[in-house]
Amino acid sequence: MDLKEIQNLIKFVARSGASEVSLETEDFKITIKTHTGITYPVETAPVVAHTAPIQQVVEVPASAPAVAAEPPKSAAPATDESKYLTIKSPMIGTFYRRPAPDKPAFVEVGTEIKKGQVVCIIEAMKLFNEIESEIDGRIVKVLVDDQKPVEYDQPLFLVEPL
Repeated sequence: MDLKEIQNLIKFVARSGASEVSLETEDFKITIKTHTGITYPVETAPVVAHTAPIQQVVEVPASAPAVAAEPPKSAAPATDESKYLTIKSPMIGTFYRRPAPDKPAFVEVGTEIKKGQVVCIIEAMKLFNEIESEIDGRIVKVLVDDQKPVEYDQPLFLVEPL
């Protein structure tokens, strides 16, 4: 089972309302448990690719249905936003704006970012993945609230290119 299939399984379980699902093959076993408590990351861990069979327990918040980005609250014309670029989520998981609860946010509205700069963390399957900007620019809007679930390819930030 590859990462995309695991992500789809997590989405399915989160939307189904099931509290626990286990899947076992001769190569691996995966258990997905849903709960309402959200834990906050204390420190980040690198993404690790496993080539050997592993046993993985995944906890998904019961409130994990897709979160749509809020529509813009200003009455600005749509053409204004067309000049902005979007940083999107490369995976499903939980969005965090700061590296730890007592640390400042990676970026705020107005922050100038460079290509390769960390803009947030997404927790997926108990791994904290630093999300780096692929563009240079200035953060115009943060589209997701801290500690909220995000979907694959969901817009996270609007960026004005420099």
